[in-house]
Amino acid sequence: MSQRIAVIGAGTIGASWAASFLALGHEVSAHDPSPQGEAFIRRFVDNAWPALQTLGLVVAGASPSRLTFHASIADACKDASFVQESGPEREDVKIETFAAIDTSCPDDVVIASSSSGLLISRVTVKCKHPQRCVIGHPFNPPHLIPLVEVVGGDKTSPEAITKAMDFYRALGKHPIHIKKEVRGHVANRLQAALWREAVHLVAEGVVSVADADAAIAYGPGLRWALMGPHLTFHLAGGEGGMPHFMAHIGPAVQDWMDDLGAPRLTPDVQKTIIDGVAAEANGRTIPELQKWRDRKLIEILKVSLAP
Repeated sequence: MSQRIAVIGAGTIGASWAASFLALGHEVSAHDPSPQGEAFIRRFVDNAWPALQTLGLVVAGASPSRLTFHASIADACKDASFVQESGPEREDVKIETFAAIDTSCPDDVVIASSSSGLLISRVTVKCKHPQRCVIGHPFNPPHLIPLVEVVGGDKTSPEAITKAMDFYRALGKHPIHIKKEVRGHVANRLQAALWREAVHLVAEGVVSVADADAAIAYGPGLRWALMGPHLTFHLAGGEGGMPHFMAHIGPAVQDWMDDLGAPRLTPDVQKTIIDGVAAEANGRTIPELQKWRDRKLIEILKVSLAP
């Protein structure tokens, strides 16, 4: 059933969310304070539409024309049944934004933030109805990547969590419920843990930036497109599964864990990483890399989303 969804913050993440909502036949009412906000979101949706069509994610009757842009948060939120906030990743800005959204919607409308690491308990300190507020953190680009992390705060109601999970699931996303607030949520912390060791190995001269990336992209990353580390190691245990893995490989993995580094992003380390990434990009611009990534993602999604 078609809904009216408010997108507050129409940058890269908000525009990508809008494309996803529109593709499923919903109406989207957007707001962004930038003078270029409307032009950007419309251009983004138009550019994303072919990829959504290729993946079969555009339903009959769906159209980018169902996007409206509004000068105020109140106007964008009028008659919305769900609000997705995707403003700047600054707590002070989100506090004021959430307070404005909170006064613009009936108190049973769920307000979700795309924040990649802030705590919803802090973001909602000025809200009169914090019980309906959640984190609904997507992964970039949201119109392609299925994962959404749903996190409640100390005043979020169980009903709001259920509504958010059901909402994202109905979009064809794969929501996960994070049961306790932690900075960075879960997936970003896992990414940070892996990158920390990649930085350590580069800083110690063990491997180049490009080869550290290749060690993931051409190895475990291919398996991780289908299953996470626990199920991967379950298969690594052979017929005995995870019990065999724990008994026979667990001690070695513990040794590796104990030997992991704890690098600091000093100016010298930052320069090493920046120079290494520039060499790996080999002259390809950010837009060129994004197009290459999205083209490959579409092919991977065709496989990983199949039964």
